[in-house]
Amino acid sequence: MTDLSGRRALVTGGASGIGRACAEGFARAGASVTIADVNGEAASRLAAELGGEAWQIDLSDTAALAGLSLECDILVNNAGIQQVSPIEQFDPEKFSLILRIMLEAPFLLIRAALPGMYDRGWGRVLNLSSVHGLRASPFKAAYVAAKHGLEGLSKVTALEGAEHGVTSNCIDPSYVRTPLVEKQIADQARVHGIPEEDVLEKIMLTEPAIKRLVEPEEVASLALWLVGEHSGMVTGASYTIDGGWSAR
Repeated sequence: MTDLSGRRALVTGGASGIGRACAEGFARAGASVTIADVNGEAASRLAAELGGEAWQIDLSDTAALAGLSLECDILVNNAGIQQVSPIEQFDPEKFSLILRIMLEAPFLLIRAALPGMYDRGWGRVLNLSSVHGLRASPFKAAYVAAKHGLEGLSKVTALEGAEHGVTSNCIDPSYVRTPLVEKQIADQARVHGIPEEDVLEKIMLTEPAIKRLVEPEEVASLALWLVGEHSGMVTGASYTIDGGWSAR
């Protein structure tokens, strides 16, 4: 089992979905976990359960993050939002918002965490990307752009951090059983002109060879390994959990 005793982990979007599963896994392994989430009440409840700390933060307020300094050994950039819309109808402000939360904020958090990681000679940066960081789908211009950018940011972090004992990797799942995915169903039905009950089969599960959603705990199990003692030579990589989607 991975032993994270003495390690400090920060998980954004940590109050639900993949972030929650990662936080729970890290806490079971002995880490002290900070739950960073825009929903302060949910973050506080989970932090109390795990014996960790809560940090209510709006990651879209990138100006507030610019001067930040973070003391953590493990940083998980997980927070995200989604918008499903054709490009010609895509709200420019929503496009900008998604890039702020899902690309600019991870950059600023990495920037804030690296000096402490460098000083200690050890650090793990995990970026929750997506199969959409490797493949595109229609009607998701901002999300796909942000995830592709996150892949590049992660690799640069890996190259710069290597001599300091810091690794950086992406996890790239297909659709995960989370509130973010559930909220997409109505929009997917609208843009594709199909009933909501057909979205799972006709949209979300068309590309994976394994016809089911990914469970948050499956993503967290990989995250736990990537921050553990046997992954020191794994950096600049993108690990798919996509049921074979990217094999096509």
